Amino acid sequence: MSEDNKIILSSRELPRKWYNVLPDLPKPAPPPLDPSTQQPITPDKLLAIFPESLIMQEVSSERWIDIPEEILNIYTIWRPTPLVRARRLEQYLDTPAKIFYKNESYSPPGSHKPNTAVAQAYFNKKEGVKRLTTETGAGQWGSALAFGCNAFGLECMVYMVKISYEQKPYRRVLMETWGANVVPSPSTKTKFGREVLEKDPECLGSLGIAISEAIEDAVTRDDTKYSLGSVLNHVLLHQTIVGLETKKQFEMAGVEPDVLIGCVGGGSNYAGFFLPFVPLKLEGKRDIRFIAVEPKACPTLTKGPYTYDFGDTAETTPLLKMHSLGHNFIPPGIHAGGLRYHGMAPIVSLLCDEGIVEPRAYHQIEVFESAVTFARTEGLVCAPETAHAIKAVFDEALRCKKEGKEEVIAFNYSGHGFFDLAAYDAYFSGKLQDYDYEPRKKQG
Repeated sequence: MSEDNKIILSSRELPRKWYNVLPDLPKPAPPPLDPSTQQPITPDKLLAIFPESLIMQEVSSERWIDIPEEILNIYTIWRPTPLVRARRLEQYLDTPAKIFYKNESYSPPGSHKPNTAVAQAYFNKKEGVKRLTTETGAGQWGSALAFGCNAFGLECMVYMVKISYEQKPYRRVLMETWGANVVPSPSTKTKFGREVLEKDPECLGSLGIAISEAIEDAVTRDDTKYSLGSVLNHVLLHQTIVGLETKKQFEMAGVEPDVLIGCVGGGSNYAGFFLPFVPLKLEGKRDIRFIAVEPKACPTLTKGPYTYDFGDTAETTPLLKMHSLGHNFIPPGIHAGGLRYHGMAPIVSLLCDEGIVEPRAYHQIEVFESAVTFARTEGLVCAPETAHAIKAVFDEALRCKKEGKEEVIAFNYSGHGFFDLAAYDAYFSGKLQDYDYEPRKKQG
């Protein structure tokens, strides 16, 4: 390990394949269902919204899928990202644990999201698509897709959840800088958006509503496809480059992680981080704990039943077997906009249901308290989403202190918080409030 505590792979060692966990799951993943027949949906029915290549990745049983050179060429702008030893934080917590974080804020948009945004833009471009639509919560996904579309010459239309559109104006500016068109959701641009506004003109929006608008937009134009930033198998597949790099970096350092932690909204950043380690646990080679952290205001894994549900509010998606709070659920306006999703990736949901992933939920005030401590020890100001993972890291490190265990704790630093300073200002001025889960808080 180098003196500055960073372990960085050279560019020639960038992973050249994505890892597909589907063949290695402890049981087969339940298939998406066609809402009209309740039978497994056939790939051809997804062609209206996704290109064929991504649909094939979605259902692939191949363990390794090649990363095209054109995508690798863009990845090398920021990949590989460093794995960093958080020694100052260890000293502050006075813990025998060793703490590491994988710093995904190195990407141009400042988060893990372009790992799949670049890939999705590329595969759409290859199939002649001219324009992509999407939704975004906090704006990390929207800015990543704007970046990816700009790299391959595609138009980008982003429906940004209204509460985040108002809280995070500079995320919108970042998207517009890369050429995207951004509107607050619910909007007047779509039939569904207008219906929501008619029922509730002050609606704060939700990712479910924004997804419905983006899909409606996509299916009404021949030159347009829809792009999703989390939840689906192909999205998680693209993110595994994070965990593959991390696994190699730990091997180079001669270190074996005991606990892997990440925040979860739809599940992509954490899945990309921990899925490459899952075979080690399933095969009995390493007893690694996987901890997924979410907001108490939107406790999908901790309180949502494991059931078939729509991925969007307008019921236009296939039915997915996942932990869900209900597709009509609208969470309170917490600042971790990327974690305000009613559902969870089917792969993460299955692993949670099997007891392999441990879910955990926190209130936003305690989360920001941890984020500020991290900034004052390690120097980095993180996104509110990432702060949820950091809070769990603190708790695990203090557990190690109490139990006298020298465990290795690692987490995915999924994004920086430079566009979230209004949230920090609200924390410092005492304006943040905690919200408990209200299952009857529904749209309409």
